[in-house]
Amino acid sequence: MSEAQKSADSRPIGFFDSGLGGLTVLRRVRELHPKENWIYLGDTARLPYGTKSPDTIRRYSLANILQLQKLGVKAVVVACNSASSTLDSLHLDRLDVPVYNVIEPGAEAALAATETRRIGVLGTRATVQSKAYVRALHLRDPQVLVYQQAAPLLVPLVEEGWEDDPVTNLIIYRYVQPLIAAQIDTLIMGCTHYPALTAGLQRAVGGDIRLVDSAEAIGRQLEKDFHSLRLKPSANSQAQLRLFATDASPQMDSTAQRLMKDANLPSFEGIDIELVSAQHDLLKGAK
Repeated sequence: MSEAQKSADSRPIGFFDSGLGGLTVLRRVRELHPKENWIYLGDTARLPYGTKSPDTIRRYSLANILQLQKLGVKAVVVACNSASSTLDSLHLDRLDVPVYNVIEPGAEAALAATETRRIGVLGTRATVQSKAYVRALHLRDPQVLVYQQAAPLLVPLVEEGWEDDPVTNLIIYRYVQPLIAAQIDTLIMGCTHYPALTAGLQRAVGGDIRLVDSAEAIGRQLEKDFHSLRLKPSANSQAQLRLFATDASPQMDSTAQRLMKDANLPSFEGIDIELVSAQHDLLKGAK
């Protein structure tokens, strides 16, 4: 066995989201790391997360992470802002694999982009109410001004495939007006569904406001951890992708192809996730 083979780990990296929006993150990270194997889990039976309580979102999220561990992943990317905002180190330190969230990478990317230090956050109600981005931004720059806006209607519109619909564009415009009035120069797309709406969002806010999503930053973090060997990279010549959903339906395949910009994706496999048992022990120990 060569040294390269000894330092390689072909186990997949797992992604999960409440629905299919996390595929926008997976698409970019997959482009940056083409030799890695991937598993994507959409908890579509419980979509959306953003309208639920933090305890419920946390319970769903830990169940998803544990399910991905059962599927043999070497790391997990929480490709959901609502889920990321409810999980902290007390929960994640008890897990057997490294876990990456989208909050810190998004905050760092926004601070790198802003010139006026006036940053907007567009997200689900759960993400906005958690103030996770506010904390992450102020931790890095206490003087930055952060303006938040909940946009609960956007997730179901993306799931429905209405990214370019006039109704969607009107709703986007209504949501971003308070942020424009606050004179932001950078807008964090604080939900993984929102990159599918990039064109409509950019039209609504104008060309002077920079849009930020965390996919690129997550890809860079994985690259850093591959170099440090916190994670061992895969040496596959032909990487594999498996798609799972807790409520699989035929139209999901076409939606995934649209979000991933790939017509050759595998079909979704149905999966049932047990919400009781192991994750309850994690929750009790973390409180």
